[in-house]
Amino acid sequence: MVSVADLLVDGRLPGNYFAQDLYVRGSTELGLLENRRGDRLLAIPNPLLQAIYAGLEKETGQASKLVLYNCGRWWGKNFYARFCEELADYYSQPLANLSMAEFLQSLQQCWKTHGWGQITLDITYRDQGFLCLEIDHSPFTAAAPDSQSPSGDLERGILEIFFSQLTGRELVCVQTSCTTRGDDANRFVIGLGKRLQAATALVANGQSHQSIMQALVQQG
Repeated sequence: MVSVADLLVDGRLPGNYFAQDLYVRGSTELGLLENRRGDRLLAIPNPLLQAIYAGLEKETGQASKLVLYNCGRWWGKNFYARFCEELADYYSQPLANLSMAEFLQSLQQCWKTHGWGQITLDITYRDQGFLCLEIDHSPFTAAAPDSQSPSGDLERGILEIFFSQLTGRELVCVQTSCTTRGDDANRFVIGLGKRLQAATALVANGQSHQSIMQALVQQG
């Protein structure tokens, strides 16, 4: 039988570190938000997000997607560092020693608590070298203008650099469906660049996520 003492780490029972009621703290009077370690958090209202999209489109035109993607990569690099540091401190062990269940639960709860929507990892194509992710209720694509091409460029950059650093491989992320063009969800696929070369053209041709994944798997 497993005793309670065996489950304790440094005299405590590890729980959900990113649980919203424990992770986010603040003072409405002072207008301050911080996490449970005392690091400052930034709340971005939806009108500001919409203004950022509109301003970028006006100032940079078609290059706005590249600007958002590069901002996502910069943001994702710092997000990965903080994510690893906070979990390592909480569990008193490096991220690499966490179980897959602990890692997935932490990432999903972290994403949700920060207000970035609900992220789900799909490992159906893991053996073929692809990782799929779905993000529902994204505030970023919700604020983006309707478009015939996917609008999750910020998230694409975040996910690409996050999983590149996690795996130690230079990976590429392609968005295969987006709510701004009428799809039911925002989906992304991550893999090696040479294996995802065909994906961008398939997305541009309006292929569905399932059709794109079937084509990527069949190419070997």
